[in-house]
Amino acid sequence: MEVIFLGTGTSQGVPMIACDCPVCTSTDPRDARYRASIHVVMDGLHIQVDAAPEFRLQCLREKINWIDLFILTHGHADHISGMDDLRRYCDLLGGVALPVYTTDEGMGRVLAMFPYAIAERPVSKGYAAFKLIDMPRRIELPQGVIESTLLPHGGVNTLGLTFTEKSSGKKFTYYTDCKRVTREGVEQARGSDLVVLDGLRPDPHPSHMNVEEALAAAAEIAAPLTFLTHITHLMGHSDWEKKLPPHVRFAYDGLRFLL
Repeated sequence: MEVIFLGTGTSQGVPMIACDCPVCTSTDPRDARYRASIHVVMDGLHIQVDAAPEFRLQCLREKINWIDLFILTHGHADHISGMDDLRRYCDLLGGVALPVYTTDEGMGRVLAMFPYAIAERPVSKGYAAFKLIDMPRRIELPQGVIESTLLPHGGVNTLGLTFTEKSSGKKFTYYTDCKRVTREGVEQARGSDLVVLDGLRPDPHPSHMNVEEALAAAAEIAAPLTFLTHITHLMGHSDWEKKLPPHVRFAYDGLRFLL
C-alpha cells in the first residue's frame, strides 16, 4: 500500500495570506502546506480522499494519473472545492461517472455545488460526472477493505477511514478534521501500521484536535507510527517535530509512505 500526502495544511493554507510569521516565510519546503488530502494506492486501486482547492496542482506535482473512486470526508470548502477537477479522471475512466462515497452532509454539499455533475455519464467529454453513494460502514473490494466511522467535527460529522490491503494485510487509518476520536474510532484504528490524525495547533480549538489531544489519541490507538496533519502556520516542521514522541511525526506535502 502507498499513501501519498497531497496536502497537510488547514483551510487557510501555509503560507497564509498577509502573514510574515516565521513559518509563513520559512524556506523549509515542509512548511509549505496545501489544504489537506491524501491519495491511497491499495493493490493497484487508486483511492482519492478529498479534493482541496489546490487539487489540480497537487495531482500535477505528484503525478496522480488515475482515480478509481473518491471519498469525501465532509463538505467543508477546503475538502470539496477541488472536485470539479475530477473531470479529467472521468475522461480517463472512459466517460463513466466516478463513484463518490460520502456522508449525508457531504452529499448535500456536492449536490449544491456541482449539480451539473450528478449523472450516470458526463454530458460531454471533459465534464465531470459523480455517482453519489452513502458511505457504508465497510466496503469489501478485490483489493482490500475500507472501513469508516463518524468523528465529531463541530456541527458536522467527518468520515474516519481505515484501509486494509488484501495482498499484504497492511492497515492504514486516516482521521482528519475531528475534535476527538470516538471509542468506535479507536477500535477501528487498532492494529494499524500507520495512523494519520488531525493535529491542528498547540492551543485548543472547538472542532479540531490540538497537538495534546492528538498525542493522547495516538497513545490510545498505539500504532507504531502516527503522522499529524491539517497543521496551521503556528507550528514549523523542524522545531515542532523535535518536541514529539519518537513514534509521532509531522506529515508534509509530497510525503510518500510505503506500507
